Amino acid sequence: MADGGPATTADPGGRGLLYPFAVPPASGEAVEVASGVLWMRLAMPMALDHINVYAVRDGDGWTLVDTGLNLASTQAEWEALLAGPLEGRPVSRVICTHMHPDHIGLAGWLCERFHAPLAMTRLEYVTARMLLADTGRPAPESGAVFYRAAGWNEAQLESYRRDFGHFGRAVAPMPAGYVRMREGDRVTIGGADWRVVVGEGHSPEHACLWREADSVVLGGDQILPKISSNVSVWPTEPDADPLGDWLASLERMKTVFPDEVLVLPSHGEPFRGVQARLDGLLRGHRTALRRLERTLASPKRAVDVFPALFARAVGDGVRGMATGEAVAHLNYLLRQGRAGRTRDAEGVDWWSAASKGEAA
Repeated sequence: MADGGPATTADPGGRGLLYPFAVPPASGEAVEVASGVLWMRLAMPMALDHINVYAVRDGDGWTLVDTGLNLASTQAEWEALLAGPLEGRPVSRVICTHMHPDHIGLAGWLCERFHAPLAMTRLEYVTARMLLADTGRPAPESGAVFYRAAGWNEAQLESYRRDFGHFGRAVAPMPAGYVRMREGDRVTIGGADWRVVVGEGHSPEHACLWREADSVVLGGDQILPKISSNVSVWPTEPDADPLGDWLASLERMKTVFPDEVLVLPSHGEPFRGVQARLDGLLRGHRTALRRLERTLASPKRAVDVFPALFARAVGDGVRGMATGEAVAHLNYLLRQGRAGRTRDAEGVDWWSAASKGEAA
């Protein structure tokens, strides 16, 4: 998972890729990975211990892509970068690939500081504003219903209620307005056009940016070299099929990106070999789905299928994401007619593989 959760056992680990910049930049430093594009790395206090952010030369200043978490330590890292490799030049624009806190956490802080506009896709911006509105309000009971159905016990449900609204703790107040990016748009940075390519599943409307002139892709979390991005169902839309959206996006990107592109990901190192990576991600999820079906030979709760999906034990800190990803895989099988679901008198869902005669 790209968000600090357990990696899926089916993840192929980025085999067959080329890494032209194998040594990541140290804190406060930057590496030029393409003409006018600087790669920087910010620390995160979790299992996934970093996020890559990028600065693209934009006239006399910079367009920044993604921002890190809203932490005092991350602000200090930005101060060092702004004064050091970014040469004290102004930030002319902030682009966020999607709405997860490690990507938008300091967007508001940077935009306010430099009076710079924020550019995002509409669903990412609106979803971020919606989640920020949860800060300080009590957890809705519908969330407890969702997690009880997945197999959480009462102590775990209480932790959900206690931690509800944590999104706002890692995200500075967002700008009140934004510049919308859409699929197929051309965003001009420093006189060059970057084509917006949208993916779904990891987040609602994730934006990659592709400078076709020299085959450079700012990939966000859409195509990571060594880990798989978290694809989860959340209580706000319990019957969603984000895995179906994710697999369709990966298939579409195989028809969009030529294999020679240099992918600049949000986690891991820049790489070439996008077609092999897309194939690996697709193959990994399909393998996980087959393994999950075998696990469902006898009825299981969502929490019971973790060993079929994840390479390591699921601890308290990532239980929510692991549950969301398990339900995403189960919902996908349900949509495909490959699994069934029954809710018992205690409000717990039990999942079973469909018999061959029942499967679509």
